[in-house]
Amino acid sequence: MDILAILFNWALAFISLFLPQHYIHNVVILFKTLPRDLKILYLTFNVVLRNYFYKKTNANGISRFQKIARRHPNKPCFLFQDQVWTFKEVDEFSNKIAHVFHQSGFKKGDVVALVMTNQPEYACVWLGLAKLGVVTALINSNLTSEPLCHCIKVALCKAVIFSDDLSTVVLAVKSQLPTDMKYFQLGESDPSEGITNLKLSMQNAPTESVPLVEGVQYNDHFVYIYTSGTTGFPKAAIIPHSRFILIQFLCEEVLGLTSDDIVYDPLPLYHSAGGLLGVSAAFLTGATVVLRTKFSATHYISDCAHYKCTVAQYIGEMCRYVLAVPEQPTDKQHRLRLIAGIGLRPAIWREFVKRFNIPKVMEMYGSTEGNLQFVNYDNKIGAVGSIPRFFPFKRYIGAIIRVNPETMEPIRDKDGLCIECEIDEPGMFVGIIPNKDSVKDFHGYLDKTESSKKYIYDVFTKGDKAFVSGDLIMMDELGYLYFKDRTGDTFRWKGENVSTSEVEAIISSKIGLKDCIVFGVEVGDLEGRAGMAAIVEPSGTLDFEGLASSLKTSLPSYAHPLFIRLISEVEMTGTYKLKKTALVKDGFNPFVIKDPLYFRKGSTYVPLTKEIYEQIISEKIRV
Repeated sequence: MDILAILFNWALAFISLFLPQHYIHNVVILFKTLPRDLKILYLTFNVVLRNYFYKKTNANGISRFQKIARRHPNKPCFLFQDQVWTFKEVDEFSNKIAHVFHQSGFKKGDVVALVMTNQPEYACVWLGLAKLGVVTALINSNLTSEPLCHCIKVALCKAVIFSDDLSTVVLAVKSQLPTDMKYFQLGESDPSEGITNLKLSMQNAPTESVPLVEGVQYNDHFVYIYTSGTTGFPKAAIIPHSRFILIQFLCEEVLGLTSDDIVYDPLPLYHSAGGLLGVSAAFLTGATVVLRTKFSATHYISDCAHYKCTVAQYIGEMCRYVLAVPEQPTDKQHRLRLIAGIGLRPAIWREFVKRFNIPKVMEMYGSTEGNLQFVNYDNKIGAVGSIPRFFPFKRYIGAIIRVNPETMEPIRDKDGLCIECEIDEPGMFVGIIPNKDSVKDFHGYLDKTESSKKYIYDVFTKGDKAFVSGDLIMMDELGYLYFKDRTGDTFRWKGENVSTSEVEAIISSKIGLKDCIVFGVEVGDLEGRAGMAAIVEPSGTLDFEGLASSLKTSLPSYAHPLFIRLISEVEMTGTYKLKKTALVKDGFNPFVIKDPLYFRKGSTYVPLTKEIYEQIISEKIRV
């Protein structure tokens, strides 16, 4: 390596005699990132080639699973509590599901809602329905009343399958659903009148495959997964077989999974990370997957050790919760070689890896519905992926464009085309949608109006189009990508843009990794929105002076939260993102809010009384 370094430096010195300095700098970057970028080139070419092969052979997720099941019939597919489900048992259970629904009159293209808590039967149900060509709508098991009705209706479901523990929730909305809706209850309890006992119906069903699997096509709808946004009703994203089967490529080529791996999946099975990527490790690669009823920060590492897991998944705030658990002698007594997921904050990355001795982190970027999928291959702390800066095809992978900070609309040049951001300049991440390319297709939502909102046109050439991620991303000079914020999570104060995720990360690290939500609130007729933080602190013992002092050294003054609200708990999405809709609506009004409120005054925070509030609104107190 020393000889190579000497030769490289000599070559640069020679080249510098003939080229300007900025060219030399780019050559250094090119050589420095070449191994990584060649891997990206290989993976991109490979996925396009594999997609072409799958399309030509009309492959689908069912045929791939059946090959795995025939190859490893007695190998554990799922581990759940003290249960072991082999691939043969999963195959036979799903075949029974297919036969029951076939006999009940369901046919290819019909949609069935699945409302069930995490358990092996969950994946077996949608696998069985897929064998019949029936599409499963994976409903968030935390939903009730109107949101639950919305999710069932928007997918035009003809039936609902639910577990015993959610029967009360489903039956409570039965009167609001179509009268011809069919209901199937899976569990040990005896269903009420009019509800089919699914377990009983399966007893005499055949265990062989239904004769309809050949009718499942590469581009057929596979499942519907609902976005877990922090505002509004969930939207049903279309996941076709073409997208599902490409997860095999991600598992094998990117994450390096084999049938010898044991994957820890404590994520919700109604979401793409846990329900598709996690389960696909078994269904598409033959690995064993450990399922958990619900994520537990206390048991995360001990579970991995107990089940001898080699790979573990995470999402959202999970890693922060695990890190907040008091240190244990067993923290490093596991076999993990890799953790993979979305949302490991840069502020805790090093500490998490060091404490739990994690050899490799694969932070990913993507969304359920989007055509932008990235993986941080080489452990670059804080990065969500990378784009080769000097490769001609880089726009095929993704691009960052300038947007108006107020409207988030693209800023265009004199020809009406979008403008790419410079190095270290945050902008909107977009994914070009090439014609007739299912790898980069945006399949959209069932609601076509919502789908149309995710397109922009005339991006880099007249007539082209792209998927709009809604995320602000920044790229450094080496091509690494860093998530900055959701567009709706940025507010403007004192003429400056404030990233809520950045402020949240800093505050959380200063207060012992407790939950913290930052958002902008209107202050009378003042322009912009002032920062406010809602902090989970039931005891009310927050060190305000210490927090104010820490913020002073970590953030510019305009980014300091002007108001603080202490709350006992915070609502979360199913993917461990903190919800803020109700908090934003409440603002900082002490006439409405019963929780303790505080106002930044000088070097500390003081209680926000009704008198102070009125003085702020009337501008007697200037902020």
